[in-house]
Amino acid sequence: MSRAEARRETIAAYLFLLPFLIVFVGFVLIPMVMCLWTSFFDSTMAREDIFVGFGNYIKMFQDDIFWKALMNTALIVVVAVPTVTAFSLWVASAIYKMKAASCSFFRCIFYLPVVTGTVAVTVVWKWMFNNYYGIINYVAKGVGVIDNNVNWLGNPKTAIWCIILILFTTSIGQPIVLYVSALGNVDASLTEAAQVDGATKLQTFWKIMWPQITPTTLYILVITTINSFQCFALIQLLTSGGPNHATDTIMYYIYYQAFKLYQYGYGNAMGVILAIIIALLSALQFKVAGKGND
Repeated sequence: MSRAEARRETIAAYLFLLPFLIVFVGFVLIPMVMCLWTSFFDSTMAREDIFVGFGNYIKMFQDDIFWKALMNTALIVVVAVPTVTAFSLWVASAIYKMKAASCSFFRCIFYLPVVTGTVAVTVVWKWMFNNYYGIINYVAKGVGVIDNNVNWLGNPKTAIWCIILILFTTSIGQPIVLYVSALGNVDASLTEAAQVDGATKLQTFWKIMWPQITPTTLYILVITTINSFQCFALIQLLTSGGPNHATDTIMYYIYYQAFKLYQYGYGNAMGVILAIIIALLSALQFKVAGKGND
């Protein structure tokens, strides 16, 4: 290929990418820079911005509610990420060898919460957890687990676990679909050879199948971690951070500070810290997965 042809192809490629690049720069890159810049100002709607340097960051680390929100977010991530990954792998392992119709049926069932609107799913769960006529109280009393109705979303001890349960049910659909596809692409000749040589199912999975689905697992871990850190809609629609900040997460606290109290600089400072935490955890996951593949 001549230099002129290579130049034309390069120009054509950038022209095709131009619409995406415009959207990315306008709605992702520039807002990120503005978020970082504003985090160094006392920015509100009432007056002009006042430069405070690292004042917002100092205020943040002295804010007890921020630390409560951070601990709640960490709890959601620590519980949701491994359980979603392990359960999705277990379900995918059970259905990927089924007939096409049966496998498609189960994938559809597990994927329904993903394509269903968040508001609709949340309304159903809110009804189920209702302390007067919710089905969960009805069933729990019927089997003798509880004697009186429990205000699941109004109790600081149970509210965060209700959020984690709902997040779990809405997060397993995509990993299951990805794992079914990954397991279906595992080289069958290798697994058959291992079984002929006397390997157990566990040995076959760990030595043959697991290395081939590790990239999929890494992707699932990263996206599930990011989604868990960004848990907001459930909090907003179910508890609004209550009771007594028991379900506050960093994302919801950012929204509360920026769009309810109009403390944009303070909210952006928390957004910067959240982005750093997610980036560090994602880098750690890539590093650990990379060592596992060596």
